[in-house]
Amino acid sequence: MMIRADDAPRTDTEGLRGTTHAVQDYLKIVYKLQQRERPVSTMAIAERLGFSSAAVSKMLRHLAALQLVEHNRYQGVELTESGEKIALEVIRHHRLLELYLVEALGLPWDRVDAEAEVLEHVLSEDVEERIATLLGHPTRDPHGDPIPDRDGSVVDQAHQSLAEVPVGGQRRVVRVPDRDPRLLRYLGEIGLVPEAEVRVVRREPLDGPLHIQLGDTPTQQHIIGRDVAERIAVS
Repeated sequence: MMIRADDAPRTDTEGLRGTTHAVQDYLKIVYKLQQRERPVSTMAIAERLGFSSAAVSKMLRHLAALQLVEHNRYQGVELTESGEKIALEVIRHHRLLELYLVEALGLPWDRVDAEAEVLEHVLSEDVEERIATLLGHPTRDPHGDPIPDRDGSVVDQAHQSLAEVPVGGQRRVVRVPDRDPRLLRYLGEIGLVPEAEVRVVRREPLDGPLHIQLGDTPTQQHIIGRDVAERIAVS
């Protein structure tokens, strides 16, 4: 993902008008990180973006001046109501685009994240609504992430990670990690995708890999690392 600290071209979308691409991307990242920790540390943002802490701190001060985040130098950062509204609108654009690229254009699900990163900033509200209508107003993207409503509300169900499922337990896949194209290609090849039924057959000791079964036959058994299993949500 390309994020610039300097001013990028302004968007044409109604709700995002007046904010740069860089501002939108930072707000989106803070929102996602807030799902795991609040407040979000500067270091966490820097690690996610691959930027220096000094560069991230400079942008956070800018966002605070715009009243889009509350920034405490020693405690971290949280989105304000205005900042969260922008973040959710960008995320809605992104996830609708991902689903559209998969279902309407047939793009592989391991490529749509990068394409949506480019298009999310320039999607007009009219085209957004037309895409949503065409897709039947979906609630989840191809990877299982929830798509915010037009009003910014997000409905997400309780879930656990696949790594927490006991041996013999069977669950339905809800969400898979979408940041690694190679991992997505592999998960797609073995059928470990949202809505798939998965059963934990065996767990290796000392936090070792999991043996899982997809479907009803032993020939559909696979081995996945625990770190991967921890990032797959099931219910």
